[in-house]
Amino acid sequence: MIVIIGFVIVTVCVIGGYLLEGGNLSVIFQPVELMIIGGAAVGGFFIASPMKVIKATGASIARIFTNKPYVKKDYIEVLLMINGIFYKIRQQGLVSIESDVDDPAQSPLFSPFPQILKNHAAISLITDTLRTVMTTTIAPHELEALIDQELEAYHEEAMAPAHSVATVADGLPGLGIVAAVMGVVLTMGKIKEPPEVLGASIGAALVGTFTGVLLCYGYVGPMSKSMEFIANEDLQYLNVVKVALLAFIGGGAAPKVAVEFGRRVVPAEAKPSFIEMEDALRAAKK
Repeated sequence: MIVIIGFVIVTVCVIGGYLLEGGNLSVIFQPVELMIIGGAAVGGFFIASPMKVIKATGASIARIFTNKPYVKKDYIEVLLMINGIFYKIRQQGLVSIESDVDDPAQSPLFSPFPQILKNHAAISLITDTLRTVMTTTIAPHELEALIDQELEAYHEEAMAPAHSVATVADGLPGLGIVAAVMGVVLTMGKIKEPPEVLGASIGAALVGTFTGVLLCYGYVGPMSKSMEFIANEDLQYLNVVKVALLAFIGGGAAPKVAVEFGRRVVPAEAKPSFIEMEDALRAAKK
C-alpha cells in the first residue's frame, strides 16, 4: 500500500505542478514516447537477465505491493518454535526430531506456526542445520561458517532482482534521450512548417527526456530500493534464527538462553522485550 501511495504522490506533484503553471496535459501525454522508452527498457532487461532472474524479478515486484514487514509477533513466533525444538532435543536427544525435520508440515513442532512454514528459507535453514548436526560431527566453527555461506548465497540471490531493476532505472534517462533525438529527427522533416507546428513537435520530442528521467528517479529507481530493503529484512530474520541455532548447537546453551541470544539480534523496531519474551514462553509452556 505504501508503494502505491508513493506512486500517487509522485504523479500528483509532478503533473499537478505542471498543470498549475498553465501546462497543457496533451503535450506531455505522448504514448509513443512511452512505448519507445518502456519497450527498450524491458527489452534491455530481457537481454541482460537469465530466465531465473526474470521470474524472480516479477515475484519481487509483486511483493513490494503486498509485502508486510516483519513485526514483533513474527519474531516471537519463530523464537517460540525454535524453543520448542530445542526443548525436545534437550529432553529426548537429536534423534527424536528426525521425523519433524523430514516433514515439517506434519510436525507438532512446526505445524502450529503456519506463517513460518510459508517462509521456505527459514524452514530450510532450521531443518538443514539440524540434519547436518544429526548426520555429521561438524565442529561449531565449521557449522557457523557453513550457515554464513548459505545466508550469503541466499542474500546474493535475493538481491539479484533489485540489482536488475536498478540497472534498468539507470538506463531510462539515456533511453529518454534516444526518444528525444528521434523526435528531433522527425521535427527536422517539418522544417518548412509554421513556428507553432515546429514548437509543438519540439515540445513532444523533449517529453522523451522528461519521461525517461521521471521513470528513473520517480518510479523504477525507488522500486529497486524497496526490493533491496525487503531482501535485507529477510536476511535479518534469518540471522535471528542462525544466532539461536548456533547458541544452542554450537555453544551448548540452554533453550531459554539460546532464545535470548536470538532475541538480542532482532531489529530494534520489532524486538520484543525480555519480559514479553518470557511471557510468551510461559504461555506456550502452558
